[in-house]
Amino acid sequence: MPRPDKPRLQLNTRATPNWPTFFQTLLETAQDDRIRRYYQTPVASGDTPLSEVEFVALDFETTGLNPLKDEIISIGLVPFTLSRIRCRESAHWIINPNRPLSEESVVIHGITDSEVENAPDLLNILGQVLNALAGKIVVVHYQHIERSFMNQALLSRLDEGIHFPLIDTMAIESAVQQRDCGGWLNRLRGIRPGSVRLAKARQRYGLPVYQPHHALTDALATAELLQAQIAYHFSPDTPLDTIWL
Repeated sequence: MPRPDKPRLQLNTRATPNWPTFFQTLLETAQDDRIRRYYQTPVASGDTPLSEVEFVALDFETTGLNPLKDEIISIGLVPFTLSRIRCRESAHWIINPNRPLSEESVVIHGITDSEVENAPDLLNILGQVLNALAGKIVVVHYQHIERSFMNQALLSRLDEGIHFPLIDTMAIESAVQQRDCGGWLNRLRGIRPGSVRLAKARQRYGLPVYQPHHALTDALATAELLQAQIAYHFSPDTPLDTIWL
């Protein structure tokens, strides 16, 4: 449960747009029918209590870390709310990056050239992916992967990118660590903020250990982490715009 003696977490949401209004603006210039349908689907307003929000955890495995040079090779997503994870509605896709995989990336994610050889291009499953995201708040662990890679992948294929509201469990955990372990007094005591990697963050909440670097498993792990973070540091009545980006 939330600790009443702890100060409120400070997340930097100053650059967050009013997403329902922003979607209307984006719809006016969107060209691809799949992207238009995504923007046409109503999204929760910022004053919606977290207990009423429909979330979808999203995770990508990629050929590298640079969205300008690398490609998405798998997508995992898991719909959930604060009270329930809907595993039966989860989805996982292997995607053809249309390039050979490096040995370094294969070691990390375990996906091989033979697996992607006959896999679809991202555009062939884009409608399914966007339908699964439509009307939900995306939850990721480190926003710069999913947000940047999806936008760049569509820019390179369609000459138009995409924007979507999200919650970043890594940003939340970083704020927790800075609140609890940051500052000069803690430094004098030898206390430092801990790792905010997904496995380390989950460990603090007593969540089970999962094998990393599988998009669907990591999406599930991210969904469980957000549920735990909200239970410990917020309340079900917290407005969505307190933590969305």
